[in-house]
Amino acid sequence: MSGNGGPVAQYVDDATITAGVKAAILRESTLKVAEINVETEQGVVQLSGYVGSADSVAAAASVARTVKGVKSVKNDLRLK
Repeated sequence: MSGNGGPVAQYVDDATITAGVKAAILRESTLKVAEINVETEQGVVQLSGYVGSADSVAAAASVARTVKGVKSVKNDLRLK
């Protein structure tokens, strides 16, 4: 098989981005990664779930933007 950079390559990149965002959120002590869902499609990260404060919503998006490969962040986090 030849590595033509098709959909499988994109999936791997998205999976790597998702893992990177989750790791970055985990390192941010104010955020609870278990309550934050991360999905990535073509470099666009979607955050969903529930957090305890507006500061946490902003922090999660800010942290996600620092991960290599992230083109943009769609922040659907909600306050609980």
